[in-house]
Amino acid sequence: MLENDDKLILKVSNIAIEAGKIILEHYKSDLQVMEKKDNSPLTNADLQSNNFITKELKLLNEETPILSEESLIKWDERKKWNTYWLVDPLDGTKEFINKNGEFTVNIALINNNQPILGVIYAPELSLLYFAQQNKGSHKINCSNNLSTLDKAIRLHVNNKKKSERIIVIGSRSHSNEKFTTWIKENYQIYSIVQKGSSLKLCEIAEGVADIYPRFGPTSEWDIAAGQIILEEAGGNIYSFNNERLLYNYKENLLNPEFVATCKIS
Repeated sequence: MLENDDKLILKVSNIAIEAGKIILEHYKSDLQVMEKKDNSPLTNADLQSNNFITKELKLLNEETPILSEESLIKWDERKKWNTYWLVDPLDGTKEFINKNGEFTVNIALINNNQPILGVIYAPELSLLYFAQQNKGSHKINCSNNLSTLDKAIRLHVNNKKKSERIIVIGSRSHSNEKFTTWIKENYQIYSIVQKGSSLKLCEIAEGVADIYPRFGPTSEWDIAAGQIILEEAGGNIYSFNNERLLYNYKENLLNPEFVATCKIS
């Protein structure tokens, strides 16, 4: 079983790093930008990263199915899944196109509707974040394959009081008035910073930011890896109805609006 492979997190990390190299080849050249049916952008980097990741994950275990943003599976088939890979081969395509470096490769292993392993790699920043259930959350600087993860730094969220200044992180491409109104209603002293892709969840996990309220659509592959990285660092993520987020429990792959947070008392 995949869950019993003690080197699994290293193997998946190296898959993400190699996918990052593929993405950077396109990043440094002229981009070919296409448009999906939902009007969101798509590049050759998305597609080639996706092809590489799915091929490599199948080599780890042929029997474990894969759900990716660029390789969708019908509900009739995936509703039978218990364990599967959930992949965003290039999260933050708009940031990638705008060349600001804030894009990532996201790979999560889902079991019983919850992430039990997550890897996020930011190729342009040479940053790798990873977590495994009950084994903590970590970060390491790297641009090439790793033989070990021993030099990774353990991550811990901030422990804040509501009366302190709260650092609120928001989407660089999807901010809205609802976001600003909610912050003003809930916090008196705060600063707002912006970041693209799943890096928002990583920055809460490492204590750079404190809270990320998300109003507007996200898909399951956008946040699954970030969720376990945040939770293993001591943080939390839940819907505005105070419910834990679940994966592959319905035909629609959209998440509810949610809050990702450090410890705030």
